[in-house]
Amino acid sequence: MLLVAAGFAAAIGWGQVATAQEFVFRGNRAQAPSVGQYMKQAGPQTKEVPHGALKIDGVPVNCGTRPTVLNPEFDSWGGAFPGFLIMNTAKIQGLSTQVKLYIYSHECGHQFIGASETKADLFAIRRGVRWGWLDAQGMEEICTFISKLKGDAVHPPGPKRCTTMRNYYRELVNGNQQASSGLQPNTLGPSN
Repeated sequence: MLLVAAGFAAAIGWGQVATAQEFVFRGNRAQAPSVGQYMKQAGPQTKEVPHGALKIDGVPVNCGTRPTVLNPEFDSWGGAFPGFLIMNTAKIQGLSTQVKLYIYSHECGHQFIGASETKADLFAIRRGVRWGWLDAQGMEEICTFISKLKGDAVHPPGPKRCTTMRNYYRELVNGNQQASSGLQPNTLGPSN
């Protein structure tokens, strides 16, 4: 699915790449391109958005101090090289805001936790709950989106990813309700 990114990385010797669903640089960090190198190779349609300046459907997002490259010709919804994220503005168009925020946060998760797809999924769900943009409807939208993906050598099948994320979402929401408001799980009133 990432033929352009894979071909680009292979042509200039930038390590191994994922071959489906998204691009995550899996090579030697020292061989990773800079934002400028990536943009020069990817073409003039790319645009760098400095950290702290990106908004997704009006919602400010950040990934620490990392910039985001917007590339409407990128082969997947998003990707990550060490030090920056990539978002395909054309491919995410039409997705719900919460799915877009999930994609961005998933790619950001790779910056902090590495190449694990499951850990990046959980990073995104945790961020959505903590930052207040993920609710039960959004979790279902994410599951609808991700469940269509078959999986590959590095990505579990979409339905499995959905189950893992949905269970984690429930744990976070139940834990947050108990910790922040004194509510017991499955009740509408305060605890005694």
